[in-house]
Amino acid sequence: MGYLAAWKVLEEMVTDLKKKGITVPADIFGDLKNAKTIINILKADPSRGENIQKIEEYLGKVESYLVSEGLKRFGQVYVDEWLERRDQAGRRIVDEKEEETRFISGLPREQKWIRLTPSNELPLEKLKTLANGSDLSFRVQTDGCLLVFGPDTAIKDFVKRITAKCKPKARKEH
Repeated sequence: MGYLAAWKVLEEMVTDLKKKGITVPADIFGDLKNAKTIINILKADPSRGENIQKIEEYLGKVESYLVSEGLKRFGQVYVDEWLERRDQAGRRIVDEKEEETRFISGLPREQKWIRLTPSNELPLEKLKTLANGSDLSFRVQTDGCLLVFGPDTAIKDFVKRITAKCKPKARKEH
């Protein structure tokens, strides 16, 4: 499934609703952001199958909200048009080389980067320590996010280390 393409359609729908004066709750933005983060993690480490379930859960919650609001405010035709776009995007197989390109000033062109939002599970200091341990550079952005950058292989190693830290602990059965 083309998760990134489906994510982009949902992001466009959020933007469309906002332009039409609809207030979108912060948790919907959070779910959209979390889905994007896990999509990027999945690209770096496709062996982690549980990430697919998380992506689908986040995208499903966002889609449910958007469809519900769109239906209430603008009717079935509006929703059907967006659902068709989302279905087409979801079926599209995205080439692995297709990447979202963004320019980050001050970074050498050959370096890859990842932007992380600290959480309770992975606070800023822990993310910095993991970045240092992977021989990566980083800087804290004005919004509190951490921009980590360096060689592609080091970024992939960093993502694997983060996912290992976030892996749920197995519970002992008594």
